[in-house]
Formats: sequence, C-alpha cells, structure tokens
Amino acid sequence: MTAAPTSWQALDAAPSLWRATASPLQALPPLAGDALADVVIIGAGYTGLSAAHHLAASGLAPVVLEANEPGWGASGRNGGVITAKFRLSFPAIAASHSRGMAKRMYDIAHEATDIVAELVDAHGITDAGLTRAGQVKAAHNHETLAYAVKEADWLRAELGDTTMTVLDAGQVREETGSAGFVGGVLNAGSGGIHPLNYLRGLARGVTAQGIPVHSRTPALGLRREAAGVLVETPRGTVRAKQAIIATNGYSDLTPATRDYQRTLIPFRSAIIATEKLSPNLAASVMPTGRTYSETKRMMRWFRMVDGRIVFGGRGAFGKTDSASAFAALHKAMVGIFPQVADVPLAYSWSGLVAMTLDSVPHVGRVDDRVMVAMGYNGAGVAMSSLMGRYLAAFARGERPDVGLLDVGRMRPVPFYALREPAVRAVAGWYQFLDAIGR
Repeated sequence: MTAAPTSWQALDAAPSLWRATASPLQALPPLAGDALADVVIIGAGYTGLSAAHHLAASGLAPVVLEANEPGWGASGRNGGVITAKFRLSFPAIAASHSRGMAKRMYDIAHEATDIVAELVDAHGITDAGLTRAGQVKAAHNHETLAYAVKEADWLRAELGDTTMTVLDAGQVREETGSAGFVGGVLNAGSGGIHPLNYLRGLARGVTAQGIPVHSRTPALGLRREAAGVLVETPRGTVRAKQAIIATNGYSDLTPATRDYQRTLIPFRSAIIATEKLSPNLAASVMPTGRTYSETKRMMRWFRMVDGRIVFGGRGAFGKTDSASAFAALHKAMVGIFPQVADVPLAYSWSGLVAMTLDSVPHVGRVDDRVMVAMGYNGAGVAMSSLMGRYLAAFARGERPDVGLLDVGRMRPVPFYALREPAVRAVAGWYQFLDAIGR
C-alpha cells in the first residue's frame, strides 16, 4: 500500500475563535482494516456529513473518511454567515440564461439556508447558536447603493422576493454603529452560526445514526473495481458501490482527490476577532445580531459574536496565515468602527475559499460511480449543507434539477500553474479600485 503523505500534517490554522469556544469533538478513530459501504465519502466537512445524513435516511450505508479531523478545513475556518446567494447575481443569471433559470437558482439558494435549520433541528445542535436575524449589505458609496437597490427591486418584481428592505444612511448607522455607509439593503432571510459547533454537531449526529466517520484517514487512492470503487488509506481500504468527493478547496491534500483541485481557484480568506467589548461599547456596535457585508470589490464582512467583533475578508495570499493580511483587516475594521481602535485582537486565522470559473458551485455525477460537490465561492455554509442532500439523491439514481450547478459545466482552470500570481494581480487591482472609491 502507498505510504501516507505528510505535507498535510504540517498545515494547521492559527487558533480561531471557533476552536477556542467549540464543544469537544468526539473521538473518531482512524480506519484500521477493511470496510464495506454503499457509498464512501471523502471529506467530513458540511458537504460530506450532510451527504452521510441524507444517505442514511435513504436506507443506504455510507462510510466517511477525513484526512485530518472534521472541521479542520473550510467548514471550521469560515465566518459562520448563512446567506441565500451566489457570487453570480440573480439578475445576471437571468440576463445570461433566462428568468426561469434565475428562479431555479433563487429557489436553490433559499433551500440552502433552510436546510441548515433543518439539520440543526434534526441533530439537536443547540450549541451552534443559529440565528436568522438577517444580513445588511452596507454600501460604501452611492453608486454601489444604487446597484444594490436595483437588484432588490428586480428580485421583488421578477421573483416575488419580499425579504429585501432598503435602508438609508441613518438606518445603517443604527444597525452597525458606523457612520461609514451611505445606505444599504437588509435581507431578512440570512443569518449566522457558530460554524465549528455546527460541524461537530453534524459529526455527532451522523455517528449517532450508526455511520462510521474516520478522522486522520487520508484517501491515498481511488480506483474502479468490477463491482464499484476501492479507496486506499494508510491502514485499510473501503470498498463501496459509489464514491462522493467532498473536499472542496482542500482537494489537493491527498492523492485520491488531487485532480479536482484543477477546477478551483484557491483564495485565502482571513478573519480577526477582538477581545470582548465593554458592555456600553458592545451595545453600540451591531446591536441587532445581524450579519453585515460591504459593497467593495474586496468585500469585508462583520458580525458580533459573544460581545466580540468578528471581521473577515479576502486578500490574504500564500499557503499559510499572513500577518500583513491580518494587519490590513484590522486597519479596515478600525476604518469602519473607529471606536474600537484600542480594543485588542484576541484571534486571527484564515482558510481557503474555492472559487470556480463560472462563479457558482458544482454538484453531480462525474461518472457512473463517482459524484462530486465543490466550489462554493465564499458562501459555503448553507450551500454545502444542501449539496449533501443533492449528492444523496444522485446516489439513489435520481436526477435532481440543480440548475447552473450541474457538474457537467465544471471546467478546469486554464494555465493552472499561474493561478496564484493571477489571483494576486486581480486582487491587487480590486484593492486599488476600492482605495480610490471606484
């Protein structure tokens, strides 16, 4: 059997707020020996564990393999924002495809936010702290405000959306505690969650269903056999009728999934969290419990969690955490909230966002035995949870309508070796445009 890779073992995130406040992860021993399953799932993030839950509900027997521990990747490093959107806007989808396609994608996006609540309820994940208080898109200038309002008007007129409310500058100031915005749009259907507690709750829930979840079990090889597939791991194998690849932006960590990384553009996202604010200061900053994003190209987002400001955004580069990225985030946070300039930071961490060429995720069958879902483009908490449901449907032989998410539309990244300098160049241009107010 091939020796286990060691490179992934050295890749570990800086301590995050989520890890510091998470409920304990139950013991999930590595695979030792050989196992049989209806479906072998590679990756124990939201996608893989949701797929396991839905497969078991269908009467199928899955086995889940995780190279590190559940929540080590994007599922434990994200901002915990739940929103019904894609990076590609619904008006843009209608213009490029059809109003019918925009409606289908809108329905998928809202199904995604609903399934998080369903899974939390199904497994009693009370420590996830799920909220559905809404999200405000706060505009940094009148041009971006006009665009956000136009999009909200389109959604109301074309798709019957009643969840969007336009806010003026004073209302956004009351919402955020910041005078740095000219207005905004409130989306009432969005929310927030403790992402690592949600993930660990899913792990507890699926193991309670009798589903084996094996941590520290990298998939070294995946090959076809006469009756299905065989996955090799350092200390055992899994034979199954079908396989699910659910490794997203961390697909290059193990040999069995490495080729899928070529369809993704990795973009490192950084997050900082302050020490707890004083009660008076905390009462003046984001008092509604909503989540917030701004309209700049290098978008920042922010929320209050247990009396702390959690502030994140794109712009970190490389394969490890970046002090310069955290410093840039802190500068941006103080620019929006000057009243917290003297509040120390308590946590800083980062993780990979998996972008795709067409700005939407992809899900479906690669062939008659292998299924995949990945490429969440920075909005993965809800969408990856939903993709588990669709993967289970594909495994049952169904053909769910996934709109533009059809895996047949997934394309490899051209000139893949140049992806990192290309990302830096594009991000640098966006940062320049944001800096000059464009």
